[in-house]
Amino acid sequence: MTASPSPFAAWADYFARNRLRRERIEATVDWDAPCGLPEPVRRAMAHSFQRFELGESGDGTHLLGLAERTGDPDYVEAVRLLVEEEQAHSALFGRGLRHLGAPSLADHWSDRVFTLLRRSLGLDTEIALFLVAETVALDWFEALAANGPDPVLAGVGRRIVADEREHVRFQIDRLHRDLRPRPLAARIGIALAWAPVAVGAASVLAVGHREALRLCGRRPAQVWAHGLRGFASAARTVMTGPVDRVLGPSVPRPDLVVIEAPVAA
Repeated sequence: MTASPSPFAAWADYFARNRLRRERIEATVDWDAPCGLPEPVRRAMAHSFQRFELGESGDGTHLLGLAERTGDPDYVEAVRLLVEEEQAHSALFGRGLRHLGAPSLADHWSDRVFTLLRRSLGLDTEIALFLVAETVALDWFEALAANGPDPVLAGVGRRIVADEREHVRFQIDRLHRDLRPRPLAARIGIALAWAPVAVGAASVLAVGHREALRLCGRRPAQVWAHGLRGFASAARTVMTGPVDRVLGPSVPRPDLVVIEAPVAA
């Protein structure tokens, strides 16, 4: 009898193919362009980029170890490639910092807290915390891509937001597969436990990155509310619907997606 294919085989294929789309997006950015931003703007953007560079820089060893316990080689490969994308995001923020003439951070309390929470329990806890972080930050990445105060910084945003939308779907699929079969009361309890973490993450983003958010056309309170709505929507998708539902990638052949450089105004 032939074993059923893993629902994560499509994700492993997506992440493998997405390398080409990533290269195409990066090729639209003039990385050698000079930075002419005023000092207050440069400082505010550097402050935000430093935090995100640090937050995206993990080696993924703990997450990969947990993924291997699922016994699903397609999922393990998808997670390995996901970690590769996250590390590429950290490198992109690093390029942005060099463009801004700012150093990287060696440590920050928010990164320490997030890492401690992620590693406190099992795979579902780690994935749920990734889902919190990515849904809360997505509006900021979209604002950076659309309204970044400098073409290079906006290019970093375009490059990252294309990945993060799919990362959210990937995390939803894992959590839905693990949590949806549980009794309703258990699912409600899990969702309630997630809520204060999401509120805390949204508050850290809105307060800690407020100047950069305003420079990209977003009010901090707006980003806070939008991030929580995004997380609530993702949590509903995890906890409801058919048990065997799999979202899958929304860009099934990212290597065929044509990426064009933005037209100058």
